[in-house]
Amino acid sequence: MRIAISGSHSLGKSTLVWDWVKRHAQYKREEEPFRTLDQEMYDIRFRQESNRLHNGIQMYYNASRVNLYSTISDCVIFDRAPVDYIAYSQYTADKKTTDIDDAFVSAMVPRVKETMQRLDLIAFVPMTDRWPVEMEDDGIRPVDLAYRAEVDAIFKQIYRNDRYSVMPDMNRPKLVELWGSREERIKQLEQATSSGST
Repeated sequence: MRIAISGSHSLGKSTLVWDWVKRHAQYKREEEPFRTLDQEMYDIRFRQESNRLHNGIQMYYNASRVNLYSTISDCVIFDRAPVDYIAYSQYTADKKTTDIDDAFVSAMVPRVKETMQRLDLIAFVPMTDRWPVEMEDDGIRPVDLAYRAEVDAIFKQIYRNDRYSVMPDMNRPKLVELWGSREERIKQLEQATSSGST
């Protein structure tokens, strides 16, 4: 299957991806676009400092990687989905601090929607009071609880309220939400991947 892990930062997505490939050796791990692009010396910023280049290049990189895998027989798990850059761009658009605006966010939607057809499963990791996740200072992202929460709220609008209508009409990926301990998340994802057609 072609799986993408999606959601706000510092909620355990990368840990989940690593845990998955350790347990399922047939799966290839696709790195988070920011980390790959950072190694290529792109100076990508966050929060109110993001601009069209920062978020656009991450979205297009992620989409290009997804598009490499053409069939359900491909075994790959992505650390982030193309839709993630809509959520982060909308956060910055709401702040009105850079060239990212609502029109830019809307312009991302067709490419994201098209790319989503090439994923079989989207696993959304939301913030939840039932299982709070500590903010980790990884030396990369801002340690900013309000930022994480505001982006999470946009993700919830996307996945729960169909904001932007990013889910395609044809070849729609299955959507699941994961929360709990590391082991519980893996079990939930295993159940989702073995529960029949997407």
